[in-house]
Amino acid sequence: MGPNPIKLEEELLIGHKIPDSAVVCDLGSGQGLTSVFLAKEYGFTVYAADLWSDPRENRNFFDKMGLNSEQIIPVKADATDLPFEKEFFDAVVSVDSYNYFGRDKHYLDDKLLPFIKSGGYIYIAIPGMKKDCHDNLPEELLLSWTPEQLDYMHDVEYWSKTVGECKNAEVISVKEMESNEEVWADWLKQENEYAVGDRKSMEAGGGKYLNFIAIVLKKK
Repeated sequence: MGPNPIKLEEELLIGHKIPDSAVVCDLGSGQGLTSVFLAKEYGFTVYAADLWSDPRENRNFFDKMGLNSEQIIPVKADATDLPFEKEFFDAVVSVDSYNYFGRDKHYLDDKLLPFIKSGGYIYIAIPGMKKDCHDNLPEELLLSWTPEQLDYMHDVEYWSKTVGECKNAEVISVKEMESNEEVWADWLKQENEYAVGDRKSMEAGGGKYLNFIAIVLKKK
């Protein structure tokens, strides 16, 4: 559904502080590619939580990837109403989804942090803008996306302010990621309808307005 999530996740977790054999929530896991990467490359026990994917289809995919039900557990879950025990996770990782539900400044304290152990980490990678331009959206961006779709994308300053409102977590970092051009190049080579639609903006130069943003938080 978007630029290479595995490369984004790999960059996001460089130097990560998640303990070995941790129980991790892949929040907004989609069809489970990022969950497989977390289990295979890092050895985490992963709960693949997503509202829109089918857990049975994801379970079949995980089985084909050689990962059993103790390594990855697919769960149909709304990010604003998670069905887990409190302080269940050592960490949460979220790639290309947090911007859909995390723009509410109360989301972290009220909806997510209760499920993370004290001292646990949150690692987030999301599409963003180099500078917010919602008051005067460039024509290049509007070739592929509506103003409503672009409202999910904001700059580092916006996200720093939003997560900075959180009372129960320390903001470790909010920064622009380095793999922007590479992951977009991977995506635009695809022939699915979403990638083809995105080419209009990117071929017109819309990429100069866009980036990916990495956010790291630690629960107090």
